[in-house]
Amino acid sequence: MKLIGRICAPVLAGLLLAGMAHASASLDTAEGRLAAYRKMQCSLIDGKESFFWWTGTAYGHVAGQPDIRLFRVEGINVRRCASVPNAERGDGFRLISREILVYQDIETGEMLHTWENPYTGETVEVLHVANDPVNQPAQHPLTRNGSEYPLPLVTQGNDWWWSAAVPLFYPNPLGGDYQKYVGGTYHATEMFNFKGKLDDLLDAGSDSATLFVGWVRLAQWLPWMEMGSRTGKMYFHAGGKKVGDYENVPADFRAVIEEHFPLYRHAPPMDDNRPNETSWTYFKKVMEAREDQGVNAP
Repeated sequence: MKLIGRICAPVLAGLLLAGMAHASASLDTAEGRLAAYRKMQCSLIDGKESFFWWTGTAYGHVAGQPDIRLFRVEGINVRRCASVPNAERGDGFRLISREILVYQDIETGEMLHTWENPYTGETVEVLHVANDPVNQPAQHPLTRNGSEYPLPLVTQGNDWWWSAAVPLFYPNPLGGDYQKYVGGTYHATEMFNFKGKLDDLLDAGSDSATLFVGWVRLAQWLPWMEMGSRTGKMYFHAGGKKVGDYENVPADFRAVIEEHFPLYRHAPPMDDNRPNETSWTYFKKVMEAREDQGVNAP
């Protein structure tokens, strides 16, 4: 077993397959590692769309009480990559994507529209995740400090895997101006496991690689749950894979996308430069829009 590069926060990287000189996926050079990263996360072909799909369960955790299975979750991320040349750091790329996460009945798996909160006894309106965009900044063979781009893979035989934890701690968009003093800062952690085959990743004849993903999220109560200041937290546990084309997303979930989220059949354009959306900024936008229209917010 060996560690390639160093473990780092998730970065999505690579080089163009067409339209410019490019490196083949390799673990031996910065350019090759960047190309391998791009094959993992999208495609070496500029603008080609790729889908990730996952499914799992969300739990509630309150000290001194048994954990509760709250609802199922199912989601997709659709992305494409765009080349970003840089004379000093080498030719790289940025990733452009949007994603949805649908909350489902814990027993039937049907999409929820309302949900009975087991902690409060209240029935609340469900607001699903519809984040557009979820983009990543450009990555290059040389990092900002001049070091070579790392590839955080562990390899054994023909297998590779990568574990990454991403702590999140930043001002809550639903909070006020004095969170530093009175609390309310958004605090969560995302944990990922990625796994695939080396011969697939390093295949010079392919522009993309197949991989499986495990996802755990530790987070505060979702705002639409109307938990207020109640103690406790949530955790999400899910698994999925890079399915490639839209047709490889399960048919029943494609039906949900086409009825409720048709925009998410495709990634944003390669020149998208909007600020990223999160589930909390999206919730705020929905609330503000409903208030402007005189409609009760969830």
